[in-house]
Amino acid sequence: MTQPSFETHEVFNQSPPFEDVNLFAADRPLMAAVDAYGGADAAPELMSFGALWGSAEMAEQGRLANETTPKLRSFDAKGFRRDVVEFHPAYHHMMTRAVEAGLHNSTWSAQGKPAGDSSEVVRAAKFYIAAQVESGHLCPITMTRAAVAALAAQPGLLARAMPVIATRDYDPAFAPWWQKRGMTLGMGMTEKQGGTDVRANLTRAERTADGYRITGHKWFMSAPMCDAFLVLAQAEGGLTCFFMPRFTPDGAVNALRFQRLKDKLGNRSNASSEVEFAGAYAERVGEEGRGISTIIQMVQLTRQDCAISSAGLMRSGLSHALHHARHRSVFQKHLSDQPLMQAVLADMAVHVEATVALVMRLCRAFDRMHEDPAEAAYMRLLTPVIKYWVCKSAPPFLYEAMECLGGNGYVEDGILARHFRESPVNAIWEGSGNVMCLDVLRALSREAEAAAAVLKTLADDTRGLPGAAEAVAAIGQAFRRGDSERVARLAVEKLALLAAAAALNRVTPAHAELFAATRLAAVHPSMYGAVDLDPTHIRALLERALP
Repeated sequence: MTQPSFETHEVFNQSPPFEDVNLFAADRPLMAAVDAYGGADAAPELMSFGALWGSAEMAEQGRLANETTPKLRSFDAKGFRRDVVEFHPAYHHMMTRAVEAGLHNSTWSAQGKPAGDSSEVVRAAKFYIAAQVESGHLCPITMTRAAVAALAAQPGLLARAMPVIATRDYDPAFAPWWQKRGMTLGMGMTEKQGGTDVRANLTRAERTADGYRITGHKWFMSAPMCDAFLVLAQAEGGLTCFFMPRFTPDGAVNALRFQRLKDKLGNRSNASSEVEFAGAYAERVGEEGRGISTIIQMVQLTRQDCAISSAGLMRSGLSHALHHARHRSVFQKHLSDQPLMQAVLADMAVHVEATVALVMRLCRAFDRMHEDPAEAAYMRLLTPVIKYWVCKSAPPFLYEAMECLGGNGYVEDGILARHFRESPVNAIWEGSGNVMCLDVLRALSREAEAAAAVLKTLADDTRGLPGAAEAVAAIGQAFRRGDSERVARLAVEKLALLAAAAALNRVTPAHAELFAATRLAAVHPSMYGAVDLDPTHIRALLERALP
């Protein structure tokens, strides 16, 4: 491509684009974590995926999908109500590639049963890679995958829907789901007056001869061009989960009235909407009055994906920062050779390495929870813990990555500004930080014995690491306090750090010791790089982070 010329100067000392990089092969911590947690056999598949998603073409498609945001078209040219959302072709390209790779269904069998083996770990590696390129389109992908868990409460409905969900064809047509090559599912839970407190929902469901008719609203519903949604509404028996398709059984457009699309800080390629239901058709999922317990099966999986996505965003931030530092010269030396920049990047690399080990360890628990009660207990207790810590770590981490690029990191021409705007959403969606902490307290009260066993396992897995024994004692003491809610954030963060050290200890023990020394044995400073790492460790970390 011909470069623009300037009359006054020559352009030099700029880092080349970070593209046409195999995002799996270039990520040794990811490869090691996948191997440690059961996904070694999938290496060829992940190599192919990493090469595609690291290509310049996919980077460009991700940029275009975010620059040209979705548009709501409430009516067609003749005045008929349609309530459709139009997307840039780049968004559909991202969706096509994600669906082809099974990001929406590969953890399920064709019948909607857990696929088992290492399907969660392998899918998570792909999801982690895809998040580094474009995160917005992953919203309908994760909801489709997770909705299967909730639909299991209504076996007949699952049997009808699963053949369409189980394909790897992306079909964006606005048509009844049962006529399509493939389908996506969304979710609508929160209302204006309730937010997180879904028991305050006022949307009502009335039983009819062919199902239910739902009247009310949702303040947030993503993604509005899905083929059906799982929604909560008050039925005669209480708060209930419903399957609401875009079309009624006779093929008419269902009465979902989108009011507007949300103007969000990030997540720009994905549409999120406000909606009213004007007697919309729906089918019940699970028993009346069991809506929360039904839909929580979906929420556990979307929370898992929030953590995976945030880990991917941080990995991308580190990669771009390290790539830039290796090419940019300042004061007659490359940035990557400057001791202070080395300290910053190495500290960031330790954080990412522990994070990817932790999310892969969680996915291993999802893989094995149906056959191993200990893994099931790990999943139930630590999913909100891990979502809390990983997702809340991402915004400050990505800010630091932006600063490594200086002004180039702050402008929208590069990807880091987009990553930074994207990063808060995973901590907010599917339960904010306080909600995660309260969920941990509930898990402790309901399954105290199982939770104690998880903590003991973490203690065993971190034995000998700096500060680990003291962290175990502090966690136990905090959760036994009469005012445990007041210190829940402190205890949950400490528990996440312990779990991360344990997960990394199975992957790279030397780096687990570094992580524990800087995070468990001491209070980690608020700024990356404010730690004393040995030069040999710095070199090893940076070479491992991006060969």
